[in-house]
Amino acid sequence: MSKFEGVIVSDQWLQSQFTQVELRTLKSKFVSMKNQNGKVTFGDLPSLVKKLKAFTDMYSEDEIRAILCESDTDFTHDVDFESFLRVYLNLQSQATAKQGGRRHSSSFLKESVTTLLHTISESEKGCYVAHINSYLGGDPFLKQYLPLDPATNDLFDLAKDGVLLCKLINVAVPGTIDERAINAKRKLSLWERNENHTLCLNSAKAIGCTVVNIGTQDLVEGRPHLVLGLISQIIKIQLLADLNLKKTPQLVELVEDSQEIEELLSLSPEKVLLKWMNFHLQRGGYHKTVKNFSSDVKDGEAYAYLLNVLAPEHGTPSTLDTKDTNERANMVLEHAEKIGCKRYLSPKDIEEGSSNLNLAFVAQLFHHRSGLSTDTKKMSYAKMMTMDDVQTSREERCFRLWINSLGIATHINILFEDVRNGWVLLEVLDKIFPGSVNWKHATKPPIKMPFKKVENCNQVVKIAKQLRFSLVNVAGNDIVQGNKKLILALLWQLMRFTMLQLLKNLRSHSQGKEITDADILKWANRKVKSTGRTSQIDSFKDKSLSSGIFFLELLSAVEPRVVNWNLVTKGESDDEQKLNATYIISVARKLGCSIFLLPEDIMEVNQKMILTLAASIMYWSLQQQGEDASDSFPSPAGTATTTTPEASPAPSVCGEDESSSLGGELSNLSVDDATSDTTVSSQLESEGALVGDEL
Repeated sequence: MSKFEGVIVSDQWLQSQFTQVELRTLKSKFVSMKNQNGKVTFGDLPSLVKKLKAFTDMYSEDEIRAILCESDTDFTHDVDFESFLRVYLNLQSQATAKQGGRRHSSSFLKESVTTLLHTISESEKGCYVAHINSYLGGDPFLKQYLPLDPATNDLFDLAKDGVLLCKLINVAVPGTIDERAINAKRKLSLWERNENHTLCLNSAKAIGCTVVNIGTQDLVEGRPHLVLGLISQIIKIQLLADLNLKKTPQLVELVEDSQEIEELLSLSPEKVLLKWMNFHLQRGGYHKTVKNFSSDVKDGEAYAYLLNVLAPEHGTPSTLDTKDTNERANMVLEHAEKIGCKRYLSPKDIEEGSSNLNLAFVAQLFHHRSGLSTDTKKMSYAKMMTMDDVQTSREERCFRLWINSLGIATHINILFEDVRNGWVLLEVLDKIFPGSVNWKHATKPPIKMPFKKVENCNQVVKIAKQLRFSLVNVAGNDIVQGNKKLILALLWQLMRFTMLQLLKNLRSHSQGKEITDADILKWANRKVKSTGRTSQIDSFKDKSLSSGIFFLELLSAVEPRVVNWNLVTKGESDDEQKLNATYIISVARKLGCSIFLLPEDIMEVNQKMILTLAASIMYWSLQQQGEDASDSFPSPAGTATTTTPEASPAPSVCGEDESSSLGGELSNLSVDDATSDTTVSSQLESEGALVGDEL
């Protein structure tokens, strides 16, 4: 197999800002500018950058030169590729501010929180502050700080200790964080703040937020654009949580037949919300189709029709008769208040077409009065269509969250539907194995021609086979057809591959010795024993693991401060096991493990999930402490990277910090035992295709 080579940048954060396609293109442009001495100077950059498509219509050469002058640049000095990339990001940030908008503003859940965009919307801040005041005003700890004043920076100041963000995550998806693991007191040390923010970021990923390029230090400092971006995602996940057939089978009323139900299953929550809105607008006699939450609702007419259908008892003809859009917007909000929708946005927000706030407003209307019938026959059919066995449902959740945590451009809503065109799988392959995808032979969605989807999926299968994945008698069309078993098996092997390469990279000093399940088991037992405790396990199927005690002892062994033993139960009853399992997951995330398993996986001793949890803790421990792991494999002490609590995590090849991303990549391995760890890794090594070599 030929070795794929991507463009590797030494600064991992910088690399995470670009896709491999972008890096290869920029590298080619940069190389073409080199003079006869093989160098590029800062003086060469204005003409080079002006030719880039992103800036052709945005800047003149003089404007670019002026921006470079702002940083006291000496135009005679040589510039390397990484400096060129930083110049590119600076210009991109200023271009975004110049346009007065944000990338991907039409679909918040597809946004990555980045450090490039430093402007915030005061209207959005006011809306989110009102939401926080409403939902957390009665919280026993936070009530001493609430309500917040939207006209001040109180929100960002309060967010600095991490308690607010953790509790907001639990409002969005109840039970995500065991609140016993939150450091909640008036004065926190820097270490305790860092723990809260680490718990917050790893938990945010576990509910589907994209938090690429944001570290704990960013939150400790309360950087407004990053804090607001994260809060926005959390709130929108809460507002859109029920916009699917599984949670709200009444949505089946929006479609006519089984084929349309399948189409409804594949829609993102935002598109389902638009479909619901247009369904009622058509019933109310509105002859336009609303296609977005910005320009199509700015005049307020669509809202007036929608509310007249949902709450005719509060309607008035004057809402439509008025020619003043501001007056109409105000009447719309008054109408909405009468059915229980709190006024989070202003008439001005409607007039200006603020997409995030309008989406939130329509979601509120849906929750308060959906206007859908309860046709039991249709609802039963919808439930049947969305029914998966428990194991498949858990695996779908884990794979979906893992993919979304990688920071790729596409956001996954329904795993089995969203991967069928092959594009997402190609993005994942390019992210974890740079340079593996031939983008010239790939077709980007929307894809109308079925054979183009097959071509994408054929390339996925081809690359997977080159990586020595087990895909016997598998073709691209099997993915296009939505074969769930195949899709899960393929993603399992992708995660396994990523795990092996991260571990291989961590142990680059181990002279090629592969890690096995037995190594991880031996390490875990040795670590617990080193603290004087007697708990030991025979395997990752050991039924004693269901109590949770062993993992709490392991976590305490790698970081004695992290477990509060006063909160630990004996784990004898189901309720006690549930308490311990929930606490384990939050403590592991608080430590720095990005994991997606559920308490039930620990209680039921799901072997794969148990293994991945142990491996994630092991990876974190070896990275943090540089400990001697010679009992498991040869390893000189002090070779692992040591980080300080106050340092923001450095992003890995997957766009996250290495210490946390392994947990995410490990925690989803839950499908199949067919592929041998040592076989896959040694085969790949012999072909020279290890991601570890690329890092």
